[in-house]
Amino acid sequence: MIVAIEGEVVKKEPTFLHLKLTNGLTYLVHISINSSAQISTAKISLHATQIIKEDSHALYGFVDILEKSMFDRVIKINGVGPSTALAICSTFTPEAFSHAVMGQDVNALKAVPGIGPKSAKRILVELGDFTLISDDDGAGQVKQDALLALESLGFKKEAINKALRDTESTTTEALIKEALKKLT
Repeated sequence: MIVAIEGEVVKKEPTFLHLKLTNGLTYLVHISINSSAQISTAKISLHATQIIKEDSHALYGFVDILEKSMFDRVIKINGVGPSTALAICSTFTPEAFSHAVMGQDVNALKAVPGIGPKSAKRILVELGDFTLISDDDGAGQVKQDALLALESLGFKKEAINKALRDTESTTTEALIKEALKKLT
């Protein structure tokens, strides 16, 4: 499974780019309009999600790890394909999407091409506990990783967020241990 890709941008369009790797291979990488706006150099490193189906292999690239997390979470919703998930990533920043979901804003989601009122309501119901943690100092990714790990252990997201709110650890492992003490 490909989780990151780095190379030289050979061709760039608003929703995809051709990325030439050092070994000579060139990949078609689907990107959001938000990621496209952030790509200005010839050489780029992207977080990636690879989707393999019977009839296709597709690679989706993201400049921001939070945008990748948002894409990965939305793609798991029944009836939401990669094109719709990428349209959501193109319409919203991760923070704006998190606010729209927490505020149950159906009209905001209806602004995404391909999402009607029924789909918007279903997405809001399925993502009712959706949050993205972001900090400019990189601590946001550590907290996001800890949140996902604690979720996989069966803890409720509300309890996890409460436990993580007042933690002081700087590594994922230490953060998980500190939160576990508060959760148990």
